[in-house]
Amino acid sequence: MDKPVTPRAAAPGPRRRDRHGRGMRGPIAPPQVPLAASRADVFADLVQDSVERLERRWPQLADIDFLVLEVPRLDAADEVWNDEAVPLGATAPTRDGRRARVVVYRRPVEIRTKGRDERAALVHEVVVEQVADLLGLTPETVDPRYGDEDGED
Repeated sequence: MDKPVTPRAAAPGPRRRDRHGRGMRGPIAPPQVPLAASRADVFADLVQDSVERLERRWPQLADIDFLVLEVPRLDAADEVWNDEAVPLGATAPTRDGRRARVVVYRRPVEIRTKGRDERAALVHEVVVEQVADLLGLTPETVDPRYGDEDGED
């Protein structure tokens, strides 16, 4: 009875319980509900919805890559920031075997909008403007309802 009890060594691997003896927390919501989608996923879905709307009218958009980046970045070392507004989108024409690209910047768009509907409208405007720039057309030619307050399908 005088033998000291030696504590067990902690086993390597994931913890099965928290410090209060309860099980580890699981996800807040199951993956099927909108709450489980991240802001980045929801934003990418808005861009995809806008592209699908435009592809009905312009099938050649299937040859363009549409990307979502967090923020614009400086590509060349000699570029400097200026006092102009932060861009909401950009284009890159086809070159060196790479497909043309349209980029929408998530954070600048989110900062300028308050709700989902307003964000969806601004995303669509940015996509239309960038596609028009890439195709050499006016935004009104790409989407006749460009600039309308209620330009939803």
